[in-house]
Amino acid sequence: MTLIDYYSRKHKNSTSLQGWLQRIENGQISVNGSVFKNPKGTVRAKSELVYHRLPWKERDAPHLLHLLYEDDDMIALSKPSGLQVLPGGLFQQRIVLTQLQWREACKPNCSSNQEMAQPVPVHRLGRGTSGVLLCAKTKLAKIHLGAYFADGTAVVKNSNSACARRKILKKYRALVTGIVEDDEVVIKQPIGMMNYHGVAKGLYVASPSGKPSLSKVIVLERDTEKHQTLIEVEFQSGRPHQIRIHLAFIGHPLLGDPLYDSCGQLKSFNSEFDDINHAQDGGYQRPVNPVPGDCGYHLHAHQVALAQPITDVAMYVVAPLPSQRIQITLSLARASAGGSTPRSRDISQGLTRRGGCDRSGRRWRCGSERSS
Repeated sequence: MTLIDYYSRKHKNSTSLQGWLQRIENGQISVNGSVFKNPKGTVRAKSELVYHRLPWKERDAPHLLHLLYEDDDMIALSKPSGLQVLPGGLFQQRIVLTQLQWREACKPNCSSNQEMAQPVPVHRLGRGTSGVLLCAKTKLAKIHLGAYFADGTAVVKNSNSACARRKILKKYRALVTGIVEDDEVVIKQPIGMMNYHGVAKGLYVASPSGKPSLSKVIVLERDTEKHQTLIEVEFQSGRPHQIRIHLAFIGHPLLGDPLYDSCGQLKSFNSEFDDINHAQDGGYQRPVNPVPGDCGYHLHAHQVALAQPITDVAMYVVAPLPSQRIQITLSLARASAGGSTPRSRDISQGLTRRGGCDRSGRRWRCGSERSS
């Protein structure tokens, strides 16, 4: 097999054939430790192939995190829209994980236990999603919190009767297109993977052959003039992009969602790549089509109820709505005065914490802007 055949077939979702030719000719591929610039050169079995990505400058991203809760075992923070959680794609430094590492490094007079703490997120929020993000400070807390999320998916797969025994419950606020007629909607559409040009691992969509998924939608406000609905979403499973897919599946995609359309499928796009100078982004060809990390949709992880991972004490964490979404909510409430009766509850006040916890609710930032 030739070098270009290998990369264009095995990694066809990473870039186009022309893109791999460009990378090979740039000397970005090495075979058994030596740069290999001949795309038609033969690659033998068991050869070691390495793709060297060019340096790039990371795009700007929000850098302020709102601390909601902290104890010796875990942190709950409010992530802004536009900030990626873990490294990937064009973001390697301007992410939540790096902010956590900087914060620990900046702590004065740390005890020996705190010095060894390495906070890590235990679940993901999409880059465009804001709201509550849970992070573990110890290995044991990470194991327990990770089990909470895994248990939710197992419940959906095996028996919904076990929901009452779950140790975590997440509720989101979302603004969707169209008027959701029913006050409550339960969505059980499975979610599976499909190939998508420009995303190496493919993308998730509504699929009859996919994995079991369950979401419960509750209508909070209806704006008949703008043809929009404010909803609360509670879900047991945690499939990638589950809320976006499920809402699109019932014909009410998130307002501003660049990726998902009705029936939980991807919008119709071409398969071309943007023909720009890729030296600024490591040779990573930015697809013309939207990708999962693109922002613009209205989704907020509003509240999480859980058992503290070590003490098992019940906790309730709320991330206030971002200012933009607060204005949207208020406008919906005003519009509903002459239309549908608001069904929302005031759940934006207060935060349950156990004794001795940080009550500052402060914003923090450590370090300086970095790029690599």
